[in-house]
Amino acid sequence: MKAPRGRWAVGLCAIIILAGISAGTLLTACGTGAGPPDTLVFISRKNGGYTIRMPRTDNQKPLELGPVLRWDASPVWSPDGSRIAFYADRRFNLPNTDDNVDVYVMGSDGTELTRLTDERREDAFPIWSPDGSRLIFYSQRDGGGEIYSMRSDGTDLRRLTNSPGVDIPYGYSPDGQEVLFGSNARGSFDIYVMKSDGSRRTRLTSMPGDEFNAAFSPDGRRIAFEGVWDDSFDVFVMDDDGGNRVNLTVSALGDVSPAWAPDGNRLAFVSNRDADSEIYVIDTAYSDLVRVTEASRDDVSPAWSPDGTRIAFISNRAFNAELFVANADGSGQRRLTSDDGWEAGPSWSPDGSRIAFSSFRGGRRDIYVIQPDGTALTRLTTDDEGLAADLSSVGVD
Repeated sequence: MKAPRGRWAVGLCAIIILAGISAGTLLTACGTGAGPPDTLVFISRKNGGYTIRMPRTDNQKPLELGPVLRWDASPVWSPDGSRIAFYADRRFNLPNTDDNVDVYVMGSDGTELTRLTDERREDAFPIWSPDGSRLIFYSQRDGGGEIYSMRSDGTDLRRLTNSPGVDIPYGYSPDGQEVLFGSNARGSFDIYVMKSDGSRRTRLTSMPGDEFNAAFSPDGRRIAFEGVWDDSFDVFVMDDDGGNRVNLTVSALGDVSPAWAPDGNRLAFVSNRDADSEIYVIDTAYSDLVRVTEASRDDVSPAWSPDGTRIAFISNRAFNAELFVANADGSGQRRLTSDDGWEAGPSWSPDGSRIAFSSFRGGRRDIYVIQPDGTALTRLTTDDEGLAADLSSVGVD
């Protein structure tokens, strides 16, 4: 894989790579799955945290691409808004215990926390089916990186992919009949679709570079994704069968993280065309471009409100990653959080009344919810009791 320019490797690697790592060990990921893995991207356990790195061929030090989220991360709401799924490393850096992430689910108020997977290898990136009955997720339990499906209570586990590469789930089709995913089974990362039971696997892209972060439009007829074009990332759309591919952004600099508006006509995305990362909205029919944010530091992770009028995002404009919300035209920007930690992964509840996100505060990462006006901040997760039990079990006071 040819390393794309600058920080855009962060977006593609942070979302698709996990590895089971013991302290002080470096492991490769993005491997072929057959024989020694390719040294494309690896994760380092360093200074109490995971760090993503990309080796360089010029014998220079690897590029530091950023931290992997630890403890409770990446909350996703169930379609009916009653539950939140996430992945967590709740045994992080404890002696004599397995140290990996698993998939959890809880009620929208933080009650009834349930651990759905309990493997010694990574399980992460849960995604709800449209009817809320199942979850797909990424797992390394069989040595590679594959996609699994299970009921929302953790039963009826099914392995959906079994390829020589790494397979990453992106989401269900709106009718729940298909699963969109990425795979490097043929070398570079391409976009595939399969039936929700794992059958009829079909390759949709075969561009010279890599394609990532694919998403079905709300009506299921189109797919947006980011792909390498002329040594940088651009945002593309194509039909659900891979036809009629169009480069929407055609920029010499990076355009990534496409997110469909609920109306299916607009896409929000992140671009560094103005020196730092900013959020834009583009009309997919007419290519009309609206700049939503304009700050001297990075704005990333756009998430649409269910009614399509607002966008939640993470901004480092105050020299700390905080949660913001703005109208889709860029007006009415409001800072929702202000603390010494940093926020990530905003996700709107289906009724638009709350935004879930992960936050690193007080030396640990938990899931929080907040109302769009910045009130009613509530911490939903804490594993203090579980942490104490784990420490007790290994004789640590």
